[in-house]
Amino acid sequence: MTHTLVAGGGIGGLAVALGQARSGHRVTVLESRPEFGEIGAGIQLAPNAFHALDALGVRDAVAGRADFIDELRFMDGTTGRRVAAMPLTGGYRTRFGNPYAVVHRADLHRALLDGCRDAGVRLLGGQRVTGYEQSGGQVTALTAAGDRFPAEVLVGADGLRSAVREQLVGDGPPRISGHTIYRSVIPMSEVPERLRARAVTLWAGPGWHFVHYPIGGGDYLNLAATRDDGARREITGTPATRAQVLAEFGELADSARQLLELGRDWRIWVLCDRDPVDTWVDGRVALAGDAAHPMLQYAAQGACMALEDAVALGTLLRCDPADVPQRLEKYNGVRRERTARTTRTARWMGSELYHPAGPCAAERDALLAGHSAEDLHDAVSWLHGATDFIST
Repeated sequence: MTHTLVAGGGIGGLAVALGQARSGHRVTVLESRPEFGEIGAGIQLAPNAFHALDALGVRDAVAGRADFIDELRFMDGTTGRRVAAMPLTGGYRTRFGNPYAVVHRADLHRALLDGCRDAGVRLLGGQRVTGYEQSGGQVTALTAAGDRFPAEVLVGADGLRSAVREQLVGDGPPRISGHTIYRSVIPMSEVPERLRARAVTLWAGPGWHFVHYPIGGGDYLNLAATRDDGARREITGTPATRAQVLAEFGELADSARQLLELGRDWRIWVLCDRDPVDTWVDGRVALAGDAAHPMLQYAAQGACMALEDAVALGTLLRCDPADVPQRLEKYNGVRRERTARTTRTARWMGSELYHPAGPCAAERDALLAGHSAEDLHDAVSWLHGATDFIST
């Protein structure tokens, strides 16, 4: 039996831990915070995420708190005109084998945490991994508390500012995108009936966009408004006033503005990512999730890619401990191109799809409006479908 250490107890780390446990390994998760929990708001789960959740054995637990979405709507944010919509029922679900859903981050995290507990994963809080050492057939995780944890495998799933990545890749701080996002969650009971929908709705404007969708089994509405404002300083969850948010999106069309005005307890993040790299592996150490390939929100695939990583690692590490380095190299090769393409696609969507102005926006609208439902499904097939590796 292989002993796997996982640095980080967020969504990616718990998914990796669960994948390892389901493959018969002994697993220890080292989390920097004293308690295992998740903050934030809603995230989107395309069919590829549900394929991974099924492989991890927690699909039903997540689906029980998810909101299944009927369509992705693209609106002109200033005029309120409907530009295009991609249906997510019927032929979409048949083609991709699973639905498209949205879920509160805490609900997804809880399902993975419960799965880890049921599988006997050892969960240790207050253990921030600061680095690692390797010798012979072992790797040892070093923590800020001064403890040492030896094992046969270490997976760094410790997020955007991963200490494991810093030692393995050494590429410094993350790239600041220059995009600021304002997030709020409001009770659905406060939303007028005519503005409720089983949809992810995006209102695109010049240098900004606004997204909203139901979460929490339909009990809440997730609001996320983003401005391409050239921000150069990292901000993580700082409070913002209602007046500040409304002033940033003064051009927003009436229906969307009514929803924005309902927001409260707003918080601000400045979005960051990293350039894709070729190597995530060092001997018995590998990266996963945001530690390996942090990406901007625009493709709605960050969590999905982390779940895929977990399934890939769980499949590949069904091996003799002596074969771990070679299997991790294969994992690196299997996941590198797909996640790099997704990272670059997310950047492209943020600049070229969501935020154009003037003639460029008009060209975008004409292009989207000219696509059939099948055309739109073709465009996302490489991303939303199960990869050959995951489906085996």
